[in-house]
Formats: sequence, structure tokens, C-alpha cells
Amino acid sequence: MSTISVPSRAGSGPWRLARAELRRRPSVMASLVVVALFAVMAAAAPLIGALGGWGPEEFDKSAVDPYLGGLPVGPLGGVSAEHWLGVEPVTGRDLFARVVHGAQVSLLIAFAATAIVVAAGTAAGIAAGYFGGRTDGVLSRLMDLTMSFPSLIFMIAMMSVARDVNRVVLMTLVIGLFGWPGIARVVRGQTLSLKHREYVDAARVGGSGPWRILTRDILPGVAGPVIAYTTLIVPGMIATEAALSYLGVGVRPPTPSWGQMIAESVAFYDTDPMYFVVPSLCLFLTVLSFTLLGDALRDVLDPRGSRT
Repeated sequence: MSTISVPSRAGSGPWRLARAELRRRPSVMASLVVVALFAVMAAAAPLIGALGGWGPEEFDKSAVDPYLGGLPVGPLGGVSAEHWLGVEPVTGRDLFARVVHGAQVSLLIAFAATAIVVAAGTAAGIAAGYFGGRTDGVLSRLMDLTMSFPSLIFMIAMMSVARDVNRVVLMTLVIGLFGWPGIARVVRGQTLSLKHREYVDAARVGGSGPWRILTRDILPGVAGPVIAYTTLIVPGMIATEAALSYLGVGVRPPTPSWGQMIAESVAFYDTDPMYFVVPSLCLFLTVLSFTLLGDALRDVLDPRGSRT
């Protein structure tokens, strides 16, 4: 019995300590609840949105007053048993349904772009740090070039000229294109400190090839910083998608998006503040939760990096 349990403790020790440390932080647990809530909302948007009885593109003209410029009927932007979060001015579309489906679009783009960034950045960082020489030189210069490029202007230009394309796919690729150098630099530094460790040298002397060493020895060593950095990337991706949609070059109507809803609500912020508050609050809570979670994971999994 003891011979079986001891190795399992040794293998899971650092991660077990990390989980225990995270559980002791109330802000982390609250952030996890909020992140899980919005993730479930995005994943099950059609089912959750249908609970309110309205689709994101359905119009309810009876919920707005045509004699008051299309303002919602009732207090708090038309909040009622029929419309749980109120309705959009003029159109009467249900805010609950649009916020739920907007979460699906916004988080889908953010998570997909983050996956591209993490995969490309980790691969480039490990290759640059392990192989060194010309490979490191080329990849490092490519990182510098990408980071010095005016990414926001390029994103706006690309999204503006693209016409008959899938906007969600295009936004994911464009946002992911400029995010990989940051994590690549972090991984490169970690790889440089790992490639001369004793167990890596032993694997090399034992006849292991570069691919086996990178996947079996180097990659597990950089997993902690990568996980911590990933949670810090997500809020930036969410904010970028919201900014592009706010500027009118992101997801186009009638597809809902939090940034698009915030942009449309600006014209009604003084007469119907709920229209502005609801998507803004969702965006704020999501970004804040991922930021707090990322900071905590960085402190626990990469304490040396958090002090630099």
C-alpha cells in the first residue's frame, strides 16, 4: 500500500499545494464561481436563453413606448416577469437573451484566440530556448517585430476591409496573431533555465531525441507559468473583442456581442441606463474574475516571475 501511495504524493505534491493555497483565498473562489457561471452561460446559451421565452433577435413592440422614442415600458428598462433584464430601446429585444448569446460570442472568440496564442507562443518559446543559435535569433526577431507592430490599427483595418467572411473566425485569427510573443518570451526564458538541468542532460545522454526531451522534460517544466499566463491573457482577449465590436468593426448585427451592445447603449445611457449597465457589468465581472484568478495562479505557480 505504501509503495503505491508515496509516488502518487510525490508526483502531485506541487499541484496539491497550489490547489490548497488557492482555496485559502476568498477572491480566487469567488472568481472561479463567476468564471464558471459565464462559461456555462456561454456553452449552453441556446438552452439558457430560451428560459426567458424570447430569442435574441425577437422583437417585442409591446415592451416599448412609441410615443417616448421607443423607451422600454416600465421601470429599470422594462424589467418584468416577461423580460428578466429588460428590453432594448426601440426594438424591444429581450436583454437577457441577448446578454446570454453575447456571452457565447465574446467568450468563444476570447478562448479560441487564447488557445492560438498559447499554442503558438509555447511552441515558439520552447524552440527558441532549446535550440538556440539561428533558431533563437530568427524567432526572437519575429517576436520583437510582432510586438512593435501597431496591432490595434492593423486589427481595425483588417476587420474593416473584410466583407463576406465569417466575422467570428476572422476576429479570432486577427486577435490571436498579435498575442503570442508575450508568452513566447516567458516560455523561452523558462526553457533556457531548464535545458541544462541534470535530468535533461541525462535524457540527452540516454539517447532521447529533441522531440522526446521537449515533450517529456521541458514542456512539463514550463506548464505552471504557461497556465498562469493563460489566465492573464483571457481578460485581455475579452476586452479586445469588446473594443473591436464597440468600434463597429467586430461582430455585426444581429449577432449579439457585449461590446456591440455597449456601443449601441451609449445613445440611451441617460434615458435607459439599464441598457448600458447590464452588458457592461457582465464584461466587467468577467474581466475582473479572470484577472484576479490569473494573478493568484501566477503567485502560486510562478512566484519567481511574479516578483520580477
